[in-house]
Amino acid sequence: QVSLVESGGGLVQAGDSLKLSCAASGRTIGNYAVAWFRQAAGQGREFVAVGRWSSGNILYGDPVKGRFTISRDNAKNTVYLQMDNLKPEDTAVYYCAAGEIFSRHANGYRIWGQGTQVTVSS
Repeated sequence: QVSLVESGGGLVQAGDSLKLSCAASGRTIGNYAVAWFRQAAGQGREFVAVGRWSSGNILYGDPVKGRFTISRDNAKNTVYLQMDNLKPEDTAVYYCAAGEIFSRHANGYRIWGQGTQVTVSS
């Protein structure tokens, strides 16, 4: 079974960058789709990005296109989310998730990390 742990969140100013990490343990995530979602206070879980590198598929949510980049380090069994030009509306708890299906829907993923808080001040 795969376990996921996110890290890298913090408090930044608008326009800054952050890089989140999603470290997997238990088994390789090589054949999984790994996605990032976020949840702002009082809101539902929002799709951010997903990658399935075995098939070369990557997809981004519209609010983050051109600003966020999802990537993977096979040797470290870790997926990253590079977030540039951050905006106050990016403030949320960010979760990574892994699953067999390449999907932008949260209910398509059965393995979740605990989340990491990102706060962007104006």
